[in-house]
Amino acid sequence: MSDSNAVATAVTPILKKLNSTSADIQASAVMSRDGHSLATVLGDDINNVRLGAMCATLLSLGEKASVELKRGKLRQILIHGEEGYVLLLRIGEKAVLAVVSKPSANLGMMLVEARRTSGEIAALGVV
Repeated sequence: MSDSNAVATAVTPILKKLNSTSADIQASAVMSRDGHSLATVLGDDINNVRLGAMCATLLSLGEKASVELKRGKLRQILIHGEEGYVLLLRIGEKAVLAVVSKPSANLGMMLVEARRTSGEIAALGVV
């Protein structure tokens, strides 16, 4: 990956645009596959170190389950809790996009916007 400051500078405006697509999106972040935060737009109540560690763990388990169950290469993980959603999408081989939303979020639109965002970030070539 490129210099972390350059990644944050390039990616943070894209995350801000994603968050602005819906009042229900509370946070978004791009992390390396090992859980290091590269760029974040988070609410005050979300710890970026903890989010990165949890996302790395979820990705690892999801990839193992996908392979074991012969579902092919993992593309995304969706968590639906009482207080909202967490969506994880791969960005190439080295990074992941995390989107955190309220339970009232339109899941279809959130997924469309997250896919668009991950493609836009991948096209930058910084992660």
